[in-house]
Amino acid sequence: MKTQVYESAVLINAALEDDQIGNLTNRIKETITSYGGEIVEIEDWGRKRLAYVIKKSKIGYYIIFQYNSSPDLLLKLERFFQLDDNVLRYLTIKLSKDALEQMKQNKLQAAALQEEEKRATEPAVEKTKESAEPNEENNSNNSEPENIQ
Repeated sequence: MKTQVYESAVLINAALEDDQIGNLTNRIKETITSYGGEIVEIEDWGRKRLAYVIKKSKIGYYIIFQYNSSPDLLLKLERFFQLDDNVLRYLTIKLSKDALEQMKQNKLQAAALQEEEKRATEPAVEKTKESAEPNEENNSNNSEPENIQ
């Protein structure tokens, strides 16, 4: 069967400890890989305030999984999400080729921007180091007080 690229956004109860959230994340990874899926990327957004209360929670922990799999995996994965009480909400979408291309373009642009910012800050750091070094001419003038009458 042909594999597709899917993305699942999972909202986890933020009241859990970090190790419990890590265990749940590992179980989701294992579920995806055990049924023939291949994880491409995992984005851990962390704890965020919710727009409205969901299952008596005001804060949720967001994790986004991007993976290649056959459509058969979706039924098993969504069943896993439904049975786990710590999963507040989930959403799975199939990514089109255009969406994947746009995501690649965005990542390349972000990497180029970070590199440009890094280059822009490096000379500024060097300039501040140079200006922080004492200047002999300024020190000789500043060491003697001026008499103003």
